[in-house]
Amino acid sequence: MPKSVPQSSTVVEAELVPSIGRIPILAPTPLVDGGRWAAKAFAGEVVPFGATAFREGHDLIGAELLLTDPAGATTTHRMAPGAPGTDRFEVEVQLATQGAWTYRVRAFADEFATWEHNASVKIAAGVDVELMYLIGAQLFEAAASDKQRPLKDRKALAARASILRDSAAAPEVRFAVLDDPQVLAIAARQPFAGLSSTTEPLIIRVERTRAGMGSWYEFFPRSEGAKRRPDGSWVSGTFRTAAKRLPAVAAMGFDVLYLPPIHPIGETFRKGPNNTLTPGEHDPGSPWAIGGAAGGHDAIHPELGTVKDFSFFLSQAEKVGLEVALDLALQASPDHPWVTEHPEWFTTLPDGTIAYAENPPKKYQDIYPVNFDNDPEGIRAEVLRIVRYWMSLGVRIFRVDNPHTKPLDFWEWLIGTINRTAPDVVFLAEAFTRPALLQGLAKVGFQQSYTYFTWRNTKEELEEFLGAAATETADFLRPNLFVNTPDILTEYLQFGGRAAYKVRAAIAATAAPTWGVYAGYELVENVARPGAEENIDSEKFEFRPREWAKAEAAGASLAPYLTLLNDARRQHPALRQLRNIRFHWSDDEQILVYSKHLDAAFTGTGAADTIIVVANLDPHSVRQTMVHLDQTMFGGVQGGSLDVTDLITGAEWIWTDSNFVKLDAFTEPVHILNVRIRP
Repeated sequence: MPKSVPQSSTVVEAELVPSIGRIPILAPTPLVDGGRWAAKAFAGEVVPFGATAFREGHDLIGAELLLTDPAGATTTHRMAPGAPGTDRFEVEVQLATQGAWTYRVRAFADEFATWEHNASVKIAAGVDVELMYLIGAQLFEAAASDKQRPLKDRKALAARASILRDSAAAPEVRFAVLDDPQVLAIAARQPFAGLSSTTEPLIIRVERTRAGMGSWYEFFPRSEGAKRRPDGSWVSGTFRTAAKRLPAVAAMGFDVLYLPPIHPIGETFRKGPNNTLTPGEHDPGSPWAIGGAAGGHDAIHPELGTVKDFSFFLSQAEKVGLEVALDLALQASPDHPWVTEHPEWFTTLPDGTIAYAENPPKKYQDIYPVNFDNDPEGIRAEVLRIVRYWMSLGVRIFRVDNPHTKPLDFWEWLIGTINRTAPDVVFLAEAFTRPALLQGLAKVGFQQSYTYFTWRNTKEELEEFLGAAATETADFLRPNLFVNTPDILTEYLQFGGRAAYKVRAAIAATAAPTWGVYAGYELVENVARPGAEENIDSEKFEFRPREWAKAEAAGASLAPYLTLLNDARRQHPALRQLRNIRFHWSDDEQILVYSKHLDAAFTGTGAADTIIVVANLDPHSVRQTMVHLDQTMFGGVQGGSLDVTDLITGAEWIWTDSNFVKLDAFTEPVHILNVRIRP
């Protein structure tokens, strides 16, 4: 039986469309998780843009950034090659206005650069001389016919084409066209582009300047003006008495005043002094145990005053140039109205009790955490109402307590919902948590974050932390370098004395554009509760009025030092940028050296701005060492001379690549040097 012959069939395959462009472009930046969230910047920030681009063979390519501002205007910025062998192209641009920007990267065959390279090599070697000139003439003629170019440029290119075609012209005249300054300038302004590819548009969200730059000061309004009665009880400070402290805070150069919770405080399980469970009759309790008979998150503690008093406080702050940040702590005391009105918002244990806040083995009996999985829609509506209420009174900054104990999708929803109609509202995350969670909070919307800076004390630790903050996470996370908090008094501060306080403040104020201190820092309050990393007699649990004027009169206050630091920040725009920190070298492991530089194009003064910080990290010693600078990091040349002025002491020196430094921890442990490059 004959074998059957299979019938022929035709398989039609869909044509594969390459995902890569003719000129491949990879890894555009800034980019957050492949574009899942928009990259961030703040108005006035200098942002580095980059992309990897290349092509087959040896022909040269170029790249340019196509940047569209929130108004829809597009500008083109030529990108420069990065480190040799990386195929990276880079450019820095200052983003001046708030809103959603988009950018694309265009890579193209750079026909002029390719011809100029090939011609210079071949003609010098006597190879294909006339052919090289002919190719160049045709290239120039094609560019001269482009009506998109200015007429002056087109005439210049046509004239150079004639020279290249003139075989009777002197060889040196024809060869000079290759590096003719006018031709090079024309090619730089508008490349001789052949084949090209362009990336899809990517978003970078530029927020208001305060979202990324500011000097923060924290105080408890109840302590400002508090008075003790003869019987040992206290009269609480009020918004009216606290307002008297505002001019002094502003005079130190701070521009954000952060208030811990100002709401009624619960009575049940109220904490006593030093976090004890045995409060006295008149102990005020922790402001973070929110809620009582007088109300919850939308109420003001009666002892602080009324809504009218709070509005007065806000107006007085505005008069002296301070913006008020309010604490947003989404938790409740057992006396909060939520507990009776919405018990489903909390976690009920098998024994019928409501779960306290815990960080085992610690228990916070005065606080009930909210369960965001119970009635999520109801909780969202209530929190949104609360935030918008305080916004209606004039608050535009919220410091969020323990955001890492709440779901990230909640924060993405809340911040996104608020910023959709009020893009000027700023949220700071008190995110002392694991790196992935801390960074996740920043990605989903938090404009700022507390960080691990508080516990980074050695030279190696600081270089690693500050370097990563300026590069690895800068597209989405803005660090707020608080030097202390009511909860945190590090060992470095406990045992380092006045020098340690100066060192930490100087680094925080100069290494990042946002930093902060908690009241009492200027008085070097460094006595810890035994076995704890917080001040003894913590202000969280009791009134703590301070004798500010007396300390300053006695020369015991660091207020003048903090003022100098904030003055330096205001006078030097390089200190108001995040991404521009560069580390240098010293021969001493306790001497940290870094520079902050801003090119003249970005300072607004027409002159470049450079600061060098040299810090003695050992608060117990006098250190002598050599400091070695890479001057190319701030626009200088190796071997050049620098005029440097210490912004703290006014001392002046002439520096070069290697310089002797002596830093006495008992006088001035840090140099903050204004640099001028000598001609």
